[in-house]
Amino acid sequence: MSDPASHHDNADEIIETEPQHREPVFNLPGIVIAIIAACVAIHLIRIYILTTDQNVALLIRAAFIPIRYSGQYDLEIWAFTSPLTYAFLHGGFAHLIINMVWLAAFGSPLANRLGNMRFSAFFAVTTLAAVALHYVLHSTDAAPLVGASGAISGMMGAAARFSFQVDRSQGKSAFSGAPLPIRDVFRSKTAMTFLGVWMVINLVTGLVGFTPGVDSQIAWEAHIGGFLAGFLGIRFFDRRREFA
Repeated sequence: MSDPASHHDNADEIIETEPQHREPVFNLPGIVIAIIAACVAIHLIRIYILTTDQNVALLIRAAFIPIRYSGQYDLEIWAFTSPLTYAFLHGGFAHLIINMVWLAAFGSPLANRLGNMRFSAFFAVTTLAAVALHYVLHSTDAAPLVGASGAISGMMGAAARFSFQVDRSQGKSAFSGAPLPIRDVFRSKTAMTFLGVWMVINLVTGLVGFTPGVDSQIAWEAHIGGFLAGFLGIRFFDRRREFA
């Protein structure tokens, strides 16, 4: 029979030498911090530094305005940049805060999975996909479209392909495993519950227009465009070849 004291000493030794992996509370990837910082800085400049006329001029140049592409107007250089830059503008502090919280929640594990360059490309493509669907459905609309919601919806779509499984063993959150085949996503209760709730929220906020702190209508079509791009296209951005 082993000596209890000796067994206790060995246990203590194992505990002391075992590596500990704890994820810090604010362990955000650099690319996510950069996007959040850019959105916050731009909003603060618009609110506290720019005059009303300057802010309107910025919106005209940086927000996405569908009617600009109707053929009635000459296309200036910003007509080719606004399909991306609109994502860094927000309608108010509530709109900004909500988007940044969701960006941190869904963007962090995705950025840790993809890496900075692939995540940046993913952000750009889902941003463009969001505005593309919005334009198809509202091609003569003169209201400016702003906000990172389309790209964030793309991140949610990607998360669904991983069935929201997150690995924290390396001290930072990252989606784990191979992206699920689409048929398996529809068999996942977790994924389907999330998709159902997400769709209802988008339809309600889009049609009813209820979002605290946001007076304008929510562009739910853009959310769907970004979501579909992330959901269907995540395999093209994933740097890990773990496909079954």
